[in-house]
Amino acid sequence: MTNSRTLVLLRHGKSAYPEGTPDHERPLAERGLRQAGLAGDWIRTHLPPIDAVLCSSARRTRETLSATGLTAPTSFRDELYGAGPEEILAQIAHTAPEVSTLLVVGHEPGMPATALTLAGNIDSPAADGIRSRFPTSALAVLSVPGDWRDIAPSGSTLVTFHIPR
Repeated sequence: MTNSRTLVLLRHGKSAYPEGTPDHERPLAERGLRQAGLAGDWIRTHLPPIDAVLCSSARRTRETLSATGLTAPTSFRDELYGAGPEEILAQIAHTAPEVSTLLVVGHEPGMPATALTLAGNIDSPAADGIRSRFPTSALAVLSVPGDWRDIAPSGSTLVTFHIPR
């Protein structure tokens, strides 16, 4: 078995609602750009460097990733738009074995539901925070044992939950 890996689940920043714009194409609001920048600052300060990114193909998730200032090989996935834990875990399972720290940028309710699905420590303060609310630009950090292909419900440890403000 390999060392544990770090999984970061990031919800997109606050989006705008321009009239006539399809949901998939909604941009970030100014507040969302600031939030995403703060999320990127927090990640750079508190976590190992991001090795790879899986990002929903929606405009607001792509803009969130850009605003974080994080740079790593990125795969934009239609499958992450509106995805639940099962679909998100399937995407994560295809991550290359050499990736130690993976960032997934997605949506609510997929990001909080996936964090709680993976967490073996669901009675932790971090899990309580996620259950309470997972606002825009919030992020959950999990320690994942073994290879990405073996990721499974209740098999990881929820390390922290952070709301950048």
